[in-house]
Amino acid sequence: MTKKNKGNLIIISGPSGVGKGTICEQLLKDTDSISLSVSATTRQPRPIDVDGVTYFFKTTDEFKSMIDRGEFLEWAQYGKNYYGTPLKPVTDKLNQGIDVLLEIEVQGALQVMENYPDGIYIFIAPPDVETLHKRLTGRGTETPEEIEKRISAADNELAMQNKYTYVVINDVLEDAVQSVKDIISSRSV
Repeated sequence: MTKKNKGNLIIISGPSGVGKGTICEQLLKDTDSISLSVSATTRQPRPIDVDGVTYFFKTTDEFKSMIDRGEFLEWAQYGKNYYGTPLKPVTDKLNQGIDVLLEIEVQGALQVMENYPDGIYIFIAPPDVETLHKRLTGRGTETPEEIEKRISAADNELAMQNKYTYVVINDVLEDAVQSVKDIISSRSV
């Protein structure tokens, strides 16, 4: 089997609480041929976070300097925090023929679409808004005010799903993961 000249850029996004992280975690666990892009953020680490593994944690000043230097594939401000995908690690892996997975917010995915139209764009949607609300509340990581902001943002994000090549409903986790795997397999050469 010959090595691909260039890797696939796989973008998974959707509203907060929809299960993007869980789907990506399972996908990476089951698939050796995909590398996860580690994003940078200004948000405070959660107990499960490890700097350089789950995110690169930056101060707002550090993040803004990276923006000014053009060091992001995409970036967005979500609430009061910034999130972005460092460009160099992604392009290095793609050029080596390695598939790269980006788990990013909708704002960032729309930016990436402009520069990488051949990417594999997958929107993860909840079965309904009530389920999304239950998932956000069940996490216990946000205040009620933050949850309401995320629910409001989800309405805008759900309206953008038609911009994606694929939409996967995360009702049953195993089914959603399999759907994502099938999409990637169908696009890989």
